[in-house]
Amino acid sequence: MKEVAHFNLLDYNTFGIEAKCDYFIQYSNKEDAQQAASKLVAPFLILGGGSNLLLTKDYRGTVVKAESRFDVEVIKTSTDSVWLRCWAGTTFDEVVEYAVNHGYYGLENLSLIPGEVGASAVQNIGAYGAEAKDVIDEIEVIEISSGHQFTFKHTDCQYSYRQSRFKREWRNKYLITHVVYRLSTEFRPHLDYGNIRSSLDAQGIGMPTAEQLRETIVSIRQAKLPDPKVLGNAGSFFMNPIIDTERFKVLTKSYPQIPHYSIDEQHEKIPAGWLIEQSGWKGRSLGRAAVHDKQALVLVNTGEATGTEILALCDTVREAVRAKFDISIEPEVNIQ
Repeated sequence: MKEVAHFNLLDYNTFGIEAKCDYFIQYSNKEDAQQAASKLVAPFLILGGGSNLLLTKDYRGTVVKAESRFDVEVIKTSTDSVWLRCWAGTTFDEVVEYAVNHGYYGLENLSLIPGEVGASAVQNIGAYGAEAKDVIDEIEVIEISSGHQFTFKHTDCQYSYRQSRFKREWRNKYLITHVVYRLSTEFRPHLDYGNIRSSLDAQGIGMPTAEQLRETIVSIRQAKLPDPKVLGNAGSFFMNPIIDTERFKVLTKSYPQIPHYSIDEQHEKIPAGWLIEQSGWKGRSLGRAAVHDKQALVLVNTGEATGTEILALCDTVREAVRAKFDISIEPEVNIQ
């Protein structure tokens, strides 16, 4: 187990914000996690890959995270499924790549989402019509207050759009050590979300293989999303708002081309990036923070921006959307 006082978190957040914590603990296995749990006294921050985090100041407390390493094993198989047990600190996209390469399916549409396995179970990460909850089977945790080990089924976690009990009543109650994904041995591609099908058509691909679907989604994301190693960012900064159908019908009178995705008969999801672009903020900057010029859902650090500068841009963009559409867009990123 790694323990460091006055630790610099610059390399542990993809925004590239220089901030320190009073104490840093990194656990490498369940026993480490139990020992780490015994040392945690509020305030503390459970960190994943730092790809969903905005640090606005030094963190006056302890930061704890799973060691970053690739650790994946098949623990069970059936006639049509395989169960992958993955260490919480494994890079999530490495799991997607591993699964596709071995003929385990269900993660393809989640290709190139940044972050680690543990965070996938907390955030219920999603993209292109797929969510982590679709494939999560179990989550293995250490209870911080007692050090006891527990295993939750996905049904225990009350997953919804970018939400779980880990973000609500279970916040700061558990250290995740492993996530078990149940994947299919039969490839059933989901192509009717975003521009997946049009991108495949442009390549002359009618029915893709899993490898082709993953490569296409990776290419789409790379074309729209900046590399955090080049331009600091946390991927999608805002969640797509869900509004009631009656409110949506009113909006269509002024904006007949408004993009949307039906959730159910009473609710529609509106792309936050479209709202931001229509509000005039795509590609604009506020000091050293900016809205990305290719994907308005992404806020970027153009060079040595502080967390407070990025937060100021966030607030300004939210107010612009609220003023134009009377819709509130909420940050997906954990702001500290």
